[in-house]
Amino acid sequence: MASAFEPPQPSNGLVIGDDGLARPAWASVDPMLRHYYDTEWGMPVRDERGMFERLTLEAFQSGLSWAIILRKRSAFRAAFDDFAPDAVARYGDADVERLMNDAGIVRNRAKIRAAITNAAATVALRDGGGLAEFVWGFQPSATPRPTTMTEIPTQSAESAALAKALRKAGFSFVGPTTMFALMEAVGIVDTHVVGSHRRGTSGVWSE
Repeated sequence: MASAFEPPQPSNGLVIGDDGLARPAWASVDPMLRHYYDTEWGMPVRDERGMFERLTLEAFQSGLSWAIILRKRSAFRAAFDDFAPDAVARYGDADVERLMNDAGIVRNRAKIRAAITNAAATVALRDGGGLAEFVWGFQPSATPRPTTMTEIPTQSAESAALAKALRKAGFSFVGPTTMFALMEAVGIVDTHVVGSHRRGTSGVWSE
């Protein structure tokens, strides 16, 4: 039973914070995650550098918690030239070794090489409209409307199609689940649980 100082908690998996706002449990305690959820996650990203950064970080997150990646984000930006695709695309073996010796980031050789490969693929996409336009081209006609945390999907037909198209365009570490997480992060789908204070705030989907 909630104390007199704690607001009653909903049964849909959301948590009512001390500010009276409803958030998922993962964003309700850690101030860093709470700020990310409140201000960034699910908001539209339509520029190349921003999309390349999100795609790269989602790939590095595979198998890890997002909190780990978010805490290392500034170090990632410093290590990868602020995710400028042209700069990263020029990385060679010496840069791979530099990154493997950088304790500030996730040191995974396959993921580092994938970031370099994906930077070159990002540059190559410019003639066709660019990475952001490419990814947004897989926006579904409707967004999920989860009423509980357990109803949030982990992939979709569109994320599978996006993953397939990106692989064809030369990208790697872009599986359907990772691409669905990307689509959530950049506002292509809105998977905020109905009742969350962030539901419908992206401007992409009307309630």
